[in-house]
Amino acid sequence: MSAEDIEWIIPGENWPLAGTHRGPAGLAVLLQRASDMLEISYPEPPEFVAQGDRVLVVGFASGKVKATNRTFKDHFVFAITVRNGKLTNIREYIDTQALARASQMDASGLA
Repeated sequence: MSAEDIEWIIPGENWPLAGTHRGPAGLAVLLQRASDMLEISYPEPPEFVAQGDRVLVVGFASGKVKATNRTFKDHFVFAITVRNGKLTNIREYIDTQALARASQMDASGLA
């Protein structure tokens, strides 16, 4: 479903998933890292808005950061570009503050 030159961008700093992830190998690393770090559920189906080669996915997720056992709630938008039926670009807009708070360890090293 993804093009060889896919690019998935997650804005932010000091967050292990942030950055630009390129190609199938970069996509595999990103998805594995997310799976290792997070438990996520989507309590309701997202909204899809399409125009030309662009699709916006608007939704809500809730979850837990495994390392801290802290929960988060995340309203998100994925801006996706499709070329020849394949995903070529994904720019993810998430509640980085909610995820950062859920990722923080307290002073004792426990969440």
